[in-house]
Amino acid sequence: MADIEIVHERPDTELAASLLERYHDELASRFPDGFDLGRTEQISTIELVEPAGACLVVLLGGDPAGCGAVRKLDDARAEIKRMWIEPAARCQGIGRRLLEALEHLARDMNCPLVCLDTNWSLTEALALYSASGYREVPAYNDNPYASYWFEKCLS
Repeated sequence: MADIEIVHERPDTELAASLLERYHDELASRFPDGFDLGRTEQISTIELVEPAGACLVVLLGGDPAGCGAVRKLDDARAEIKRMWIEPAARCQGIGRRLLEALEHLARDMNCPLVCLDTNWSLTEALALYSASGYREVPAYNDNPYASYWFEKCLS
């Protein structure tokens, strides 16, 4: 397996934007009714840079292979957003490593809980979150594409 690096990246860089575009393209192909970015919550860059949050990029052998972000919602909760691994790089433990890195950042923001939402069609994500100790909770946002909402205690 090629070397895996998980690095901080500003969310407004060309690299981050290209990974998010690939993520959105996959959502559009997998969601039965497609994906319209305009229907989702728009998150500002300031919410994804320290101290409010962070954006991470996965490099596999030096090539971009995934991304994810975390932002502080309130004094107790951080939210994981836009976590994605290139399909060809899945099933190698990379998603778990990225999730753990995002959880670590949430701890660094002094958030004892981390939450996230996902769609029923993203079966890999559902399996990862379940295997990583996330439990289903009632909806905490109005994401029109979310089918499930999860949280995990980090303490």
